[in-house]
Amino acid sequence: MLHSTSTDIAGRIEDLYGAPLADLKAHVRDQPLDMLSALLGMHDDLALAERSIGFHRDRLARLIHPERQIGPHDVSHLLDGTRRLAEAVAVHEVQAKTVVAVLQSLAPIPAPAAPSPPVPAPPLAAPSPAHSR
Repeated sequence: MLHSTSTDIAGRIEDLYGAPLADLKAHVRDQPLDMLSALLGMHDDLALAERSIGFHRDRLARLIHPERQIGPHDVSHLLDGTRRLAEAVAVHEVQAKTVVAVLQSLAPIPAPAAPSPPVPAPPLAAPSPAHSR
């Protein structure tokens, strides 16, 4: 089973925006394009690439099944499936790297450390009686 990077990305988007992905998608439908809509688009492209990888992997597995004989007409299908699988993997890798980089740049910046309380001023010395000359 292919590890679903899109599921991890969806969780990071939800954490960043504080809402479920479905709610975020509904929200951007009527909004002008912004960072959230770009992230959701990248997520959709990543999920599509994952589905494509699964489809072409399964198709190739059926074509090369040990109990199946590969005939001359199957060679073009094997080559085409292999090419499409490689393309899907390449798209997946590019989309994953891009969306992760964008999400890392948007991650909330940790609050600066609280300043230490000021050191109290030393107590004023009690006035000493003045010596007369």
